[in-house]
Amino acid sequence: MRTINGIDEIESLIGQGLGSSEWMTMDQDAINTFADATGDHQWIHVDEARAAEGPYGATIVHGFFTLSLIPKFSTEVFTIEGVSIRVNYGLNKVRFLQPVLVGSRLRGIINVKDVIRGEKGTQVILEHTIEIDGQDRPACVAEVVTLLVE
Repeated sequence: MRTINGIDEIESLIGQGLGSSEWMTMDQDAINTFADATGDHQWIHVDEARAAEGPYGATIVHGFFTLSLIPKFSTEVFTIEGVSIRVNYGLNKVRFLQPVLVGSRLRGIINVKDVIRGEKGTQVILEHTIEIDGQDRPACVAEVVTLLVE
């Protein structure tokens, strides 16, 4: 894991990669748990028999489940020291580029896109790419905005 020491250091990393997380296997139990937590029980996610006959030949991970892995992957890649508060500020853009089949392995790759200093804190914009092991196209690309307060 990479330790970033304060806002000046992360600002110096604009345009650079912070690294990649470990691979995580997406199993049906995790998909079902996410479905229960969100109330999204669409058959393409939870009905293994019906999904086997569907367009992907198996169940697929919810797009929002894939997106929700960003905090987990982030904690495996980096930490920021020298700030008192670090909170989610929002998302600038999210794209789900291809479905994630049950049993797939995912990992996150993080790049520093921009750092914007302001009166209420500093916005750090990170581009998160969630890769699928063995695939050319990622599952998801998202610009995540985090607010840092010194």
